Amino acid sequence: MSEKKGKPTPKRKESEAKLKLSPLSPNASKATKKVLKEQTRQRRLEARAAYMRGEESALPIRDRGEARRFVRNYVDERKSVTEYFLIIIMVVLILTIIPIPAVQLAAVAVMYSSMIFITLDGILLSRRIKKMVKEKFPSEPTRGIGMYGWMRATQLRRLRAPAPQTVIQKRNRKIIT
Repeated sequence: MSEKKGKPTPKRKESEAKLKLSPLSPNASKATKKVLKEQTRQRRLEARAAYMRGEESALPIRDRGEARRFVRNYVDERKSVTEYFLIIIMVVLILTIIPIPAVQLAAVAVMYSSMIFITLDGILLSRRIKKMVKEKFPSEPTRGIGMYGWMRATQLRRLRAPAPQTVIQKRNRKIIT
């Protein structure tokens, strides 16, 4: 047997009146909708700021955990040609438009050599990251963590999300901000 709820079922008129007062209802006033929209926008801005700061609760699942934070900091503290790959490719595209065969050939050579260099750098970086994570976090799985670091390294530093928490090393000194 089910227990009684202790109060009578609300009348249809009462239920509809409650719905009309809700800010999500189509009958809500424009002022109410505007306030709700502003609150939603503010929450979204706060969530984005927390994500960019690297707060664990605001990060997507792929970025969570101490090992991922370690990888992000490791990648962010070093400077690499890899992060300038997109800029190099843009320059190559512009150079291939020039109707001089020697310039076009040089552009294609730069493109392929940079692709080979970046692939080798990524493979070595991935192996190094996996080794370091195994040593520092033995209980953490290393599956996909090398590719995570490599993909982060291919992004321009100022476009990385969450934002870098370390400053690039200068004269063997690491400054954490």
